[in-house]
Amino acid sequence: MRSRKFLKAEQAPLAWDTPGLVAGVDEAGRGPLAGPVVAAAVILDELHPIQGLADSKKLTALRRDRLYDEIRAKALCCSIAEASVEEIDRLNILQATLLAMRRAVEGLRLKPVKVLVDGNRLPTLDVLAEAIVKGDALVPAISAASILAKVHRDRWCAEFHRQYPQYGFAGHKGYGTAEHMAALREHGACPQHRRSFSPVAQVLR
Repeated sequence: MRSRKFLKAEQAPLAWDTPGLVAGVDEAGRGPLAGPVVAAAVILDELHPIQGLADSKKLTALRRDRLYDEIRAKALCCSIAEASVEEIDRLNILQATLLAMRRAVEGLRLKPVKVLVDGNRLPTLDVLAEAIVKGDALVPAISAASILAKVHRDRWCAEFHRQYPQYGFAGHKGYGTAEHMAALREHGACPQHRRSFSPVAQVLR
């Protein structure tokens, strides 16, 4: 397989107004006790603007669902990727998140000239990249990515709620709520629980 030379993205000074295709990247699902971590990458189309883009956490579920469909319809291209529970437990949640982000960028149909990533850490990429703290509230392409990632993961939770209704995934979305912890103590862990996370590990002792 042809080798690829990766650049240290954080060493590349960038301006937000660099001309060319710019992708926004964000993730969903770092904190929950179960399920994959999801990342999305989006290149918006300036000719087809999308109104109301914002940090996905600031939007209602109904608004996120509507924007999800609009982003998929109007963006130049977008990509959603996951890192599995097995990868989270093997690599740790940070490295699994960066892996999902890299997969999302590499899954784009068009190659961006730069990538803007929410937060303060960057995946290893073969394009220039910049980390932007609170970027999901500042950069429309990152806002769009945050919405895609959040809706995709919430739909995963709804699917697994049907498979494992005793845990209540549809309600708490995998976070360590009192309801979720009580279900873990009563039923133990299911295959989608992250065994490397201490609340799950404690239940399994």
